[in-house]
Amino acid sequence: MTTAQADTGRTVTTNIPARLDRLPWSRWHWTIVIGLGTVWILDGLEVTVVGNIASRLSEPGSGLSISSGQVTGVAAALYVAGACLGALFWGRLTDKWGRKKLFMITLAVYLAATALTAVSFDSWWFFLFRFLTGFGIGGEYAAINSAIDELIPAQYRGRVDLMINGSFWLGAVGGSLLSIVALNTDIFAKDVGWRLTFALGAVLAFVILLVRRHVPESPRWLLIHGRDEEAERIVTSIEERVEAEQGSALPRPEGELTIRQRRSVTFVEIARTVFSDYRRRSVLGFSLFIGQAFLYNAITFGFGAILTTFFDVPTGDTGYYFAVIAIGNFFGPLLLGKLFDTVGRRVMISSTYLLSGVLLFGTAWLFDRGSLSAGSLTACWCAVLFFASAGASSAYLTVSEVFPMETRAMSIAFFYALGTAAGGISGPLLFADLTSTGKVGDTVLAFQIGAGLMCAAGLVAAFLAVRAEGRSLEDIAKPLTATG
Repeated sequence: MTTAQADTGRTVTTNIPARLDRLPWSRWHWTIVIGLGTVWILDGLEVTVVGNIASRLSEPGSGLSISSGQVTGVAAALYVAGACLGALFWGRLTDKWGRKKLFMITLAVYLAATALTAVSFDSWWFFLFRFLTGFGIGGEYAAINSAIDELIPAQYRGRVDLMINGSFWLGAVGGSLLSIVALNTDIFAKDVGWRLTFALGAVLAFVILLVRRHVPESPRWLLIHGRDEEAERIVTSIEERVEAEQGSALPRPEGELTIRQRRSVTFVEIARTVFSDYRRRSVLGFSLFIGQAFLYNAITFGFGAILTTFFDVPTGDTGYYFAVIAIGNFFGPLLLGKLFDTVGRRVMISSTYLLSGVLLFGTAWLFDRGSLSAGSLTACWCAVLFFASAGASSAYLTVSEVFPMETRAMSIAFFYALGTAAGGISGPLLFADLTSTGKVGDTVLAFQIGAGLMCAAGLVAAFLAVRAEGRSLEDIAKPLTATG
């Protein structure tokens, strides 16, 4: 690494990005996956538990004066609204203060808000802390995806990112099974069981917080912010651990980068980068997020209500059905993830969105004909979400790798917030209204809207997706601070 003094900052020539990208997979990378990726399990637990306990909360003796529609509609929308605002608020600070500081703070916010949800004594308290729980989770999306993409080697980035984002569904499985136990009045009283589910989320968050202390700051972020000596120490330490593990020297890194260090990037520069320099990539990001956000937030929050309304499934049994579709969701990114690094981003993103949309149209048609039972509807959703889950995970991958380093966290936050606000807030509210009527045609319409948006996003991806597989982040989007 060489350094030259400049009037506007230090100019540094470094091979640190190339050194990180040429690393083979190692135990150290697994510590990153475990330390950072496990937060999606918490998010899945939160969303699923709320959907499954909605009917219980509305029953007399639950300890809250609240309706099922308010839980799946108002509370769900507030959770998503909190996540959108949290993404924007924390995203800016993630680019300014660093990845590690923010993924510790945001997890602490989530922990506190979830614990306080467990002691809700009135509906307004429940709504407030659902919002604050989302506020913490929203910050996690920006901080975690930034850190993961900047620490994972280029050849593994796609599959790892998808697997981590797909781990949301491990939490969903846990939430489904947990709700079965929590809603069993032979074990817990009506006003106790649902509280324990939120308390468990807080306990898991505390454990993850302890693990996360060992995850380093992103060396790429350190380089740009004038802390190149610290970045060098971190990368050297990683290389020594990897060499000791594999028992041989690492190959020489190829390629250097020259940057002019600076402390921050203005909102004007971020706006110009997103809306002018990379406008085609911005259209892609919006399309992917709106499609998946409407589908997932609407169906995830409303699936339990559909089962109880149309198929007379007991409240305490909805968790079994949700566990099945959650498993399908998890296996989508797990089994298809490698193809995003080999077959390529454009083919895989467009095909997963289109396939899930077409299958959902078919599900809507069968539902409208009355050809489905609770079990067969669950099987249809399992097939739809196998592909949709991989596609949805690729939305986060896309916006985290196609914009310059200095704007990465803010770009993730921006697209997540606007896309999710359009699909994730309106989705639960609209879907709660449609399913609560008890009319088949209204629920069919909701299915068709979600399917149409997924297909539209798939077509956009077919034309605009970036061929990012196997390429360094600096090659996909040149840093704003790069010279030459």
